Formats: sequence, structure tokens, C-alpha cells
Amino acid sequence: MLPVMFKNSWFPTVFDDFLNTDFMPRANSTAPAVNVKESVNDYTMELAAPGIKKEYCRVGINDEGYLTIAIENKQEHKHEDKQHHYIRREFSYSNYEQSYALPDDVDKEKISAKVEDGILSVVMPKIAKEEKKCTKAIEIS
Repeated sequence: MLPVMFKNSWFPTVFDDFLNTDFMPRANSTAPAVNVKESVNDYTMELAAPGIKKEYCRVGINDEGYLTIAIENKQEHKHEDKQHHYIRREFSYSNYEQSYALPDDVDKEKISAKVEDGILSVVMPKIAKEEKKCTKAIEIS
């Protein structure tokens, strides 16, 4: 005799807490890989965007002060074969948009971006720190 499996929706099993991922957001398969590197003078964010032209990219600062990056790519390939009167169309659409919190030492007025060799690079210069020289006589008590 085979055991009967009974699932009561009022009483979840112990494993449901560990295996149920319905509450988790689904990962976007079109999200590009992102690298962030820091130097003495700036931060550089690199997003992998093969085949993307600069016309498809938007980089800006939103009202909350976050860096926003949007990449939208639409392609339509049309091939006509006049001998067979056959038309084939292939559509490709990818969309990515993300907001990033910026470090406090970024000069938001001087952020720049460029697309080169399939990589969107965003350079975020650091605010130059002013070293205050303090010359002062200290009284000895």
C-alpha cells in the first residue's frame, strides 16, 4: 500500500519555508554585468552592453540623488525572398533600468559616461578634499 500525500493549505510543511520562493522577485535575464572600481580620484562603473549604441542609453541623476541607468534596445530584422514571396521578421527587445545610490564623496555635477567596445562606462569623480592646515599655539598648563 502506498502512502497518501495530503497537503493541507492551512498548515504548511516545514520545507515550505525553505523551498518556497514565491515571495522573491524574479531575476531579470537581461540585466547586464556591472563592475565598479575605485581610484584615488574617481569611481568607475562599467556595464556590459554588447552591441548597444549610445543612442539606446540614458544616464542621469533622479530627484532623490540616485544615479539612474537605462538601456533600451529594439531591433527588427526583415528578410524578403522574392522568389518564394516569403517574409520573415525577427524582433529583439531588451530593456534595463536601475538606480544606484552614490557615495557621499561623488561630485554629481561632473559625472560623465561613454559607450565603447560594448561597455557603458560611467565615471564619477570624487569631490576634492581640502586639507586644512592648522597652525596654532597651544597653551601648556
